[in-house]
Amino acid sequence: MIALRGHNRATSLVFAILLTLNLLGCDVDNKDERYLYRSGDTIFYYQGRVLKKDSHTTLISSASGVEFNAEGDTLELFLKSNNDSHNYFTLSIDGKYKDRYQIGSDSINRIAIALPTVGPEPHGVGLYKATEASNGSILFYGAKSKKIGVATIRRSTKMEFIGNSITCGMGADLSTVPCGEGEWFDQHNAYLAFGPRVARALNSDYLLSSVSGIGMYRNWNDENLAEPIMPEVYDNLFLNTDTSHKYSFDDKPDIICICLGTNDMSEGDGTKPRLPFNKEKFVQNYTKFVEHLFGKNPEAKMVLLTSPMVSGDKGKILLESLKEVKDHFGNDPKISIFQFEEMQPNGCTSHPDLEDHKTMADQLEPFLKKILE
Repeated sequence: MIALRGHNRATSLVFAILLTLNLLGCDVDNKDERYLYRSGDTIFYYQGRVLKKDSHTTLISSASGVEFNAEGDTLELFLKSNNDSHNYFTLSIDGKYKDRYQIGSDSINRIAIALPTVGPEPHGVGLYKATEASNGSILFYGAKSKKIGVATIRRSTKMEFIGNSITCGMGADLSTVPCGEGEWFDQHNAYLAFGPRVARALNSDYLLSSVSGIGMYRNWNDENLAEPIMPEVYDNLFLNTDTSHKYSFDDKPDIICICLGTNDMSEGDGTKPRLPFNKEKFVQNYTKFVEHLFGKNPEAKMVLLTSPMVSGDKGKILLESLKEVKDHFGNDPKISIFQFEEMQPNGCTSHPDLEDHKTMADQLEPFLKKILE
């Protein structure tokens, strides 16, 4: 038997019939009655850049997700990849990472998850987008279980991490597809990137506003001629040039970490003309961007991060540039600089792997913890 929960039972009924016709294809034992909760129900707690619609909620940004409590022995999730290919989400149960799952785009996917049979109920469930905004969204239609309720864990602080592919967790997860095989995003795992790791360790909500290849005044292989830079896409919900949906800025982060500069300082791939690094323009754009962020979040603490992927003379120039940005704001205690230790990344295409991200998170955590005190 399928029962429904939600605000609009007429809409929920249509939704349930759609799922039944396309996905279920079997009866549920009356003795094990489970309820289908649609994505718009207030029991679902969302974080990250998302867009709520009548039939589903769109998970847009890296590590954007939904959290709730579930009871019973089985949980079913209904999702769809909103692109021409596949996509990935990660799942945590009772605060423990479970796995990364691939979903297709042809129809709504029903993912059946066995809930723990030991330990107290309800179980805390978290579902998070593993890929980034440019890989297409994940559509979350709802979940079905014996009982689903509001997530009991609520965090008192929120962090935002603005960055590039490193922040996205690109090339980090080699558990299913080796480097050099599959699609370029097959190794993404934003949930286990350094930012979300730090936030969870400090019991904080988090938002990733990150785009692979992007920079502050130019990108990895573009001099801001054909591709937009971070200041040009940040205010747009989908982190691209689509201005039809703006980010609301309703959630005010306590800390904003900016990890940009790796691509500004890169040499590109050699197929396009690449000018020498323009420190003056980098500092100018960075400063204006920080001013813009303060305009949206005047009480936020701003942390300017160096890059563990930029070393030697380039690393020194990047640190000097960040100091110039900080100096522009005088002795404002809300701005600080954090310097990562240099590393040799072990992920795909010279990116950090999951262990490298753990190392980065371990370095950053005490620094941010002190800011929150």
